[in-house]
Amino acid sequence: MTDRIDQPETETDLLDRFVAFSRDLGRPDRAWALLAEGNTSLLLTEDGARAMLVKASGASLAVATTEDAVRLAIGPVLDLVDSHTGGDTEVAALFDAAALAGNGRRPSVEAILHAVCLDLPGVVAVGHTHPVPVNALLCSPSADALTRGSLFPDQIVVLGTDPLLVPYVDPGLELARTVRRLVREQLATTGRVPKVVYLQNHGMFALGSSTAEVLRITEMAVKVAQVLLGALAAGGPVYLSDEAVARIDTRPDELLRRAALAAQESTTDRAGTAHGRTTT
Repeated sequence: MTDRIDQPETETDLLDRFVAFSRDLGRPDRAWALLAEGNTSLLLTEDGARAMLVKASGASLAVATTEDAVRLAIGPVLDLVDSHTGGDTEVAALFDAAALAGNGRRPSVEAILHAVCLDLPGVVAVGHTHPVPVNALLCSPSADALTRGSLFPDQIVVLGTDPLLVPYVDPGLELARTVRRLVREQLATTGRVPKVVYLQNHGMFALGSSTAEVLRITEMAVKVAQVLLGALAAGGPVYLSDEAVARIDTRPDELLRRAALAAQESTTDRAGTAHGRTTT
């Protein structure tokens, strides 16, 4: 069968892509998210308004189905985040409305933070996971080692130079407000959206222009954490100099490599649902 990757995405294709993304992120052999850990989201535009598909509360990424995809309008969520007055009651009302409008499933509590991430320029897919090597650092005094600098060139190519580390905050509305504030502060300073947000004593969020990029970011973040754990055991990490980082970040060949990866990821996203349905 020919891949019809040039055709507009149907509702079935969209749901299949969400399921494939979720299952890939939750693959048991990766151990990035166990049981009902972690969640995924995709940005949608419906009747001119932004919405998202987000994993339902209590669902397992590894065995996700189309029934685990919940639609949620982004605008009302961001209004609540920015109000600084709403709380659990208002969140429950939003989630209840989403359940009533859909199949009865409520969004994950992390849906609020997904809305904050999807509001950032260029972000269309988000994956939240708890990889063991990443959490080993995030649950230690060395958590800031993940954002203190860059260790090797491919880390810069995939994760960029501006990862964000967020102190522990209760998941839900307050965490979303904290991340929104810290990302805005970073944007004002660097002009760059972080590709990875590390949450102390919690996990990580990967922010991508495609589902394939989210997977790539998560994979590289896990490698970075593994290298850091080894480096810390061997006497401590040696980070690249600021000059070396700036050179790698702007080298023409590395820019071409980033562009090639982005093009490959876009093709993967468009074609990914043409090779079999995952609507069970």
